[in-house]
Amino acid sequence: MIQSAAFIEPLRRLGYTQYSGVPCSYLKPFINFVIEDPNLNYLGAASEGEAVGINLGAYLGGRKTVTMCQNSGLGNMVNPLTSLNYPFRVPTLLITTWRGEPGRPDEPQHVLMGQITHRLLETLQIPWLPFPAEESRIAGVLAQAEASMQERQLPFALVMSEDAVAAHELRGQKPAARVRTEIVTPGSGDESPRMIRTEALQAILESLEGNEAIVATTGKTGRELFTIADRPNHLYVVGGMGTASAIGLGLAQARPRQPVVVIDGDGAALMKLGSLATIGYYQPAGLLHIVLDNEAHDSTGGQRTASSVVRFAEVAAATNYRRAAAADDPGEVRALIREFRRQPGPSLLHVKIRPGSPKNLGRPTVKPHEVKERFMKFLADANLA
Repeated sequence: MIQSAAFIEPLRRLGYTQYSGVPCSYLKPFINFVIEDPNLNYLGAASEGEAVGINLGAYLGGRKTVTMCQNSGLGNMVNPLTSLNYPFRVPTLLITTWRGEPGRPDEPQHVLMGQITHRLLETLQIPWLPFPAEESRIAGVLAQAEASMQERQLPFALVMSEDAVAAHELRGQKPAARVRTEIVTPGSGDESPRMIRTEALQAILESLEGNEAIVATTGKTGRELFTIADRPNHLYVVGGMGTASAIGLGLAQARPRQPVVVIDGDGAALMKLGSLATIGYYQPAGLLHIVLDNEAHDSTGGQRTASSVVRFAEVAAATNYRRAAAADDPGEVRALIREFRRQPGPSLLHVKIRPGSPKNLGRPTVKPHEVKERFMKFLADANLA
């Protein structure tokens, strides 16, 4: 058994400052120590997959990250780990607990995952080591993890058994401040037909100043944005459906002076609706969240989503965004984007559009890891940490 500081201080010396995850009782002392340290940044996620997205965004912003979960949450991480971290080549030190460890009594829901945890990591092509429960082993384990992540640019996992870390009680954690959301009611507009997504994307680009980091959700949103204008400040989230807002949060937290615009879809936003609560809790001032809503999974054949009964601006208000609005008129959309960009966020703009996209729509021809590299260069050149 080790003290939390015995592991976290070597991590700090290696440059790790960003932590995100979903707690497990095995992780409690570790997480409590990080929360209490004013020089470390812990973002509690609504889901384990969201934590992967948050730390991916933080990595893009220049931070080395630790992602933590109970091993039951590895299943929730599979999609972003395989469809985002792998193609984008984004490392993170993954610490997963080993609930259901054979030979240790545990709850029935942990039995199967306890048997397959290590095989699941190997299937994901994530190398792993046991979490060091002895102080003498910490340096060697971290050296192996660092060497692997530097060489492969992919995650490395540590599997933590029960009682690996001594107790550390949380002595104080301030609750988040509840803000009063400004819900903007636009004018009547000119009652023109709703835009298709390509037109909405064009309106968004015309309304921005050009210095924003733009995170575009998976599917046709990213494909159409690439077709309209492929720029270094664009990140096309080719996988990890629902994770774009978490990436935007992680980036905005890592670089609080950098304006960040997340272009989401209704299906994607609904998939990880808990991310709106996480954004509202942590209050990234530079984040503008735009939800393009055509009430359909347009990228996969037009099947209906549940968004026809969801008022995203009201959801944003309920989850502590500072500003929220709904509009579908192109002029109103442009005006609201300019207004929201001038004021502290987080802000959300819900834009109703109609289904449809250009025929023979192509896909990004720049490889994901190349998109990542030029995106990170854009952020470094902007120097708005």
